[in-house]
Amino acid sequence: MSRVIDLNNVTVVREGRAILNNVDWQVESNQRWVIIGANGAGKTTLLRVAAAQIHPSSGQATILNERLGEINVFELRTRIGFASSALASHIPNSESVLDAVMTAAYAVTGRWNERYEDIDERRARRVLNEWKLGEYAERAFGTLSDGERKRTQIARAVMPDPELLLLDEPVASLDLAAREQTISMIGAYAQSPYAPAIIMVTHHLEEIPAGFTHALILQDGQVFAAGEIASTLTSEKISEAFGFELIVTHEGGRYRARAAH
Repeated sequence: MSRVIDLNNVTVVREGRAILNNVDWQVESNQRWVIIGANGAGKTTLLRVAAAQIHPSSGQATILNERLGEINVFELRTRIGFASSALASHIPNSESVLDAVMTAAYAVTGRWNERYEDIDERRARRVLNEWKLGEYAERAFGTLSDGERKRTQIARAVMPDPELLLLDEPVASLDLAAREQTISMIGAYAQSPYAPAIIMVTHHLEEIPAGFTHALILQDGQVFAAGEIASTLTSEKISEAFGFELIVTHEGGRYRARAAH
């Protein structure tokens, strides 16, 4: 077990406003974290720091034993799997699903002058099969359904065998069947002893896959609560963080929140 994320007093300021404020957070390689919080709490910003996409305005952020601001982030990003709708928007609609996944080896979103070997294609096809996308390998990315696009993003993030996997709302906007299929697949992957550390952002407790071990609740850019998932996602803490009385239940490895009245 090794530490993959170590944030100390991390603050991110944009246009004079602190989006993250003095965040302390540590993640170990065998942990699977979910980040929860209201709109504007800073969830995606925190994930972007973890992805080495942005630097803190102050404080220290060490990702995979590399301190941001002191290293080549382009090399670091090849060690991190990152799936988000914002990133997917940079994938050309005409790109084949196979190529969209293979480009992750160079941390780019469209084929240009990179060189790929047979082993890259074999791995990409294996990952596509694992995420039930094998039959779509030659399809254009722009022709996929929302669920297929989301799974392609995850397959792309997994492709380079990352040391850290970051998922930004991986089932947002999906219909019920596509949502449950994707949650089930993420849960199975998370419980594999070979999976890397995983961090997932979501708005909804119902979207947390089985197998996740820890939770971080953000409120107004600050850590409201963090720790083992069962002691963090309680009715009391979730109610206080969201400013609304909620009842949190846990059944069959999945969480659910509903109004108290």
